[in-house]
Amino acid sequence: MRRVAVTGIGAISALGKNAAEFRSSLEQGCSGIRPLETVDRGKLRFQNGAEVQRYKSEDYFEEKQADYIDRFAQFAVIAAREAVGDSGIELDREDLESAAIVTGSCVGGQSSEDAGFVELYRLGRPRVSPLTIAKTMANAGASHISMEFGITGPAYTISTACSSSNHAIGQAFWMVRSGGADLAITGGSEAVFSMGILKAWEAMRVVSPDTCRPFSKDRSGMILGEGGAMLVLEPLERALARGARIHAEIVGFGMSADAAHITQPSSAGAARAMRSALRDAHIAPEQVGYINAHGTATQSNDVTETAAIRAVFGAHADRLAVSSTKSMHGHALGAAGALEAVATILALRNGVLPPTIGYRQADPDCDLDVIPNHARQTEVEFAISNSFAFGGLNAVLAFRKFRLG
Repeated sequence: MRRVAVTGIGAISALGKNAAEFRSSLEQGCSGIRPLETVDRGKLRFQNGAEVQRYKSEDYFEEKQADYIDRFAQFAVIAAREAVGDSGIELDREDLESAAIVTGSCVGGQSSEDAGFVELYRLGRPRVSPLTIAKTMANAGASHISMEFGITGPAYTISTACSSSNHAIGQAFWMVRSGGADLAITGGSEAVFSMGILKAWEAMRVVSPDTCRPFSKDRSGMILGEGGAMLVLEPLERALARGARIHAEIVGFGMSADAAHITQPSSAGAARAMRSALRDAHIAPEQVGYINAHGTATQSNDVTETAAIRAVFGAHADRLAVSSTKSMHGHALGAAGALEAVATILALRNGVLPPTIGYRQADPDCDLDVIPNHARQTEVEFAISNSFAFGGLNAVLAFRKFRLG
């Protein structure tokens, strides 16, 4: 089994249009949550979201190309470009034929689908754009990444609601570790700010009327976000041989199904996924120093996740640092795990743990060290990143700070 290095990272989100801006915002505890600008928020009960600010497709794509690519897939390509550039890798013929692309997306091209429904049902027009299917399919991000670089190896998309990106990264990690691929581009993307899906979330009554306060007693729900993040993974030996910068190692992946309820989380299911990731990484619970929590700021999730963490880590849970970066970049659904993977990698690499901002009041049912409001400088060797999805599908990644020797 080969060790797997992360040699490239890329991100675009409400916290910035590249990984450097994302890192700076995380470490400063900046909020990307603002009044919605891309939709008519007067038609919604909630007013705020974590949108990519001042995004213009023409800054990244030729006009004709942009017409073929929904916003969510554009985010995937932008993040992949940055990750590949950051890796410093020169893709040779063998790489192009064998590299894997594994992406995650929960809802795919919602804005394109919504536009088609407007044409049909509001405007009464008899036909929609012939590009509708090509733009709405959830695998469009993976497909456009393959075309961007000319990669003809295995490429596919996983859609498991809010765990999509963690499942994708975990699968890519296993492929590289086992020798099934010598290189992988993996992560996820999402763009949810169209009226149809916002109305669907409004109907669930889990979106906060103001902001996202994970683990705080006065939390009032999640805030939706958008964006994309990608990693370049390769065997550690290969990365060292070419003198690559190594951001961190992925050392484990675990997943589980609750088999309980379609929307209500299960602490037992979440705990099984965390234990599975630790087993896969061959590390003890006491070795973990930081958890990037799923932390949605809903009443049920935060209590359930706290219980799961305590079940897995026991007394060590009192010494763990835990934070939810969704308090800053919002809940990007299928892209959440990818953004949080980058946040976790940056925390390990730079020795700065991101905070849970908006925290105002301790909740006895969420009695963890949640790094309230301000980043913390501390060295951590191992960290995990949790994603727990509707449908009871859980996925957890384990990372290690890279050190030579």
